[in-house]
Parts: sequence; C-alpha cells; structure tokens
Amino acid sequence: MRNPSARPDWIDRQLVRRGIRDQRVLDAFAAVPREEFVPSDYRKRALVDAPIPIGCRQTVSQPYVIALSLEAMALTGTEKVLDVGTGSGYQTALLSYLAGEVYTMEIHQRLYTNARLALQGRTRAPVHTGSGDGSLGWPDAAPFDAIVAGACAPRMPKSLAAQLAPGGRLVLPIGSDNSQALMLFVKQEDGTLSERRLEWVLFVPLVGREGTGHMP
Repeated sequence: MRNPSARPDWIDRQLVRRGIRDQRVLDAFAAVPREEFVPSDYRKRALVDAPIPIGCRQTVSQPYVIALSLEAMALTGTEKVLDVGTGSGYQTALLSYLAGEVYTMEIHQRLYTNARLALQGRTRAPVHTGSGDGSLGWPDAAPFDAIVAGACAPRMPKSLAAQLAPGGRLVLPIGSDNSQALMLFVKQEDGTLSERRLEWVLFVPLVGREGTGHMP
C-alpha cells in the first residue's frame, strides 16, 4: 500500500486543480492504487482521468467524478456507508479510508467475485461485500450515514432514501442515457430530502428493481 502522504503528481493535475480540496479524500487516492482495480490490459491507462471498462458492460469511473462524490459525502471517519455497485472495488477501497465501516453490493456475480479478490489487503476500515440488487440497498445493515452509487438511476430509489439516516448524505447520478446529473441529497429530520446538483455526468445505468427495472 502506498504511503498516503506521498501524493503522485496525477492527483494534483486531475483532482486538486479541478477543485477537490478535502485532504482526507486526496490522501485516500494516494493510498489506493487504481491500477490494481482495472483489467490487466488497461493498467497503463489507470492514471488517465477517464472511465475504464471492467466487463459486464460496466466501468470504473474517472477519478475526478469519484473524488467529487466522496468529497460531497463529507465523511469524518466514523460513518457507516453503503456503496451501491461495487464494480471493480476501487471506490469501495477509497471509502474504507474515509469511513468507519463500508457495506457494498454488486449485482453482477463476475464483478462481485473479482472485486472481493481485488479488495483483499487493500482496505483500512471493515468492508462487507454482498452479491445482489444494490438498488434495494442493504436493509439488514441500515440505516446508513452516507450512501453513494456508481450507476445512474432514472429516479431516486425509494429503498435507498428509506435506508439513509437523518442528516445523512446520498450521492447518486440521476437521469437518462443522454442527460445525467450527479446529485447530492441530504436527509432532513422530517424525512424529506434536500438536493443539489454537483456536476453533469455520464454513468452506466443502475440495473435492478428500483433502477432500470431490468436484471443482468
């Protein structure tokens, strides 16, 4: 594992210069090697600020978009977090440096298996991996202090909103194939959600019962 205090130049170029300021987020990126979470054929491109295919028509998102999502969650290190769509495991590993406990759910069995292997020895906080429909959250572990999704939903999944604790933050891309916004939702004490757009983005669809409605 890399020394978190030794930040590679790409972090300044791709993250700091684009406005990422949370030092804990920057340290997490320095600690977790992205090249260990992409297929071997793409490792030379691991430090490029672009999505990388990982199979099953899925990608690992570009570092800047992941950093923007993690910064918006404003984690202090004690939170219980749900990561919807484990994918390659890269975002999950980053979260393990930012939260107190991480739960992550992946609907594609092949990606779930690969991510479990990639995460071994590369996490800090406890990580719980599950194979199933992430659009339904992880009811048995709820409520969560923060939730983040790595795929675009056509609308807010009711299960995710219900499993967010009061005061919790949920970062989720919402939209269609052609128009998507990365949104930050904050749950108020009365159960309503305030919202703020973070960035226009392009993610793969969130499959599952409360995503596209389709299963892989």
